[in-house]
Amino acid sequence: MDTKAFKRSLQSSENYHRKGFGHAEEVAGMLKSEYESHLIQEIRANNYTLKRGDVTIRLAEAFGFCWGVERAVAMAYETREHFPTEKIWITNEIIHNPSVNQRLREMEVGFIPVEAGIKDFSIVNPGDVVILPAFGASVQEMQLLDEKGCKIVDTTCPWVTKVWNTVEKHKKKDYTSIVHGKYNHEETIATSSFAGKYLIVLNLQQAEYVCNYILNGGNRDEFMSKFGKSYSVGFDPDLDLERVGIANQTTMLKTETEQIGKLLERAMMKKYGPDRLNEHFQSFNTICDATQERQDAMLNLVEEKLDLMVVIGGYNSSNTTHLQEIAIERQIPSYHIDSSDRLGPGNRIEHKPLGQGLEVTENWLPSRPLTIGVTSGASTPDKVVEDTIEKILAISLPVAV
Repeated sequence: MDTKAFKRSLQSSENYHRKGFGHAEEVAGMLKSEYESHLIQEIRANNYTLKRGDVTIRLAEAFGFCWGVERAVAMAYETREHFPTEKIWITNEIIHNPSVNQRLREMEVGFIPVEAGIKDFSIVNPGDVVILPAFGASVQEMQLLDEKGCKIVDTTCPWVTKVWNTVEKHKKKDYTSIVHGKYNHEETIATSSFAGKYLIVLNLQQAEYVCNYILNGGNRDEFMSKFGKSYSVGFDPDLDLERVGIANQTTMLKTETEQIGKLLERAMMKKYGPDRLNEHFQSFNTICDATQERQDAMLNLVEEKLDLMVVIGGYNSSNTTHLQEIAIERQIPSYHIDSSDRLGPGNRIEHKPLGQGLEVTENWLPSRPLTIGVTSGASTPDKVVEDTIEKILAISLPVAV
């Protein structure tokens, strides 16, 4: 499929909507009352610090809702306002935040069911309204909805579409897209659907393996087994790693994406020579500004003297997980929760350690005085952060002697 031509055709359709519907004012009031926080505004104004007795809360200087997330949620609210009686569906979570997605369910926005990993679009009828979430949707899903005659509301973050444009450029010049991301993440699934040949690498270790294969060859069967579902149909590492371009899932660690790009650049330079680098390697900056700002703010925060770190965001939120990784790398005790409901009763927390399932920790807050770092992922409303801080401060703790 000529994905670029299809996208142009879809965007010119009267059933396709990528801007609001003129209800911005009403929606802004709803979003403010449901998601904003006076306490968080006060903390921001006080150098991102809150002191109550002998407990100090230090907020990262960039956290929570990013512009792309605000835009997606606002468009979803506007869609309900504009189509008050129509059946509205969404192809996935609008963002990775349970409270926001639950609010959409309360507004009678249906979520496409998934069985055995496959979305069931048979319940969607012609004329239904379908929202594409901030992470985007695959080109195959868009085509299916277009053919059904649905009204499509596209809330895809512009930073994600920037990555799509990058892999289109790779495809045009017959480069294989090396995508730094998680092969089963909605955003990476969407990005790979716009690519031609692609290989998805999860981390620096996988990128090093690819570079070694480029330079020295290796066991093709081992390569194919190692990357499993992470490559395009017909991909052949012996043929398709001669010309590569870099792209990324926008929520990955910025530093790791940059390292992967440098690794591949050096490998191509070593194999083909500096004078032929541009024939074999392409690199465009597709790192999301908001992701970068939140990671940079977290890096600054963990340089302070903190007793522990609380990271707030959906458990399936990639950008939130990477914030937690930064605290772990600095050996700061960290707790990833998705809402204040995970706190209590008493000095108890239900949290998700990195790469593991939920677990309960008793007496997680040590005795006072305490300095607690707090940040949140790009899909977390300020109100959720406020509720968490208030609950932490309400826990009665002994004073250190």
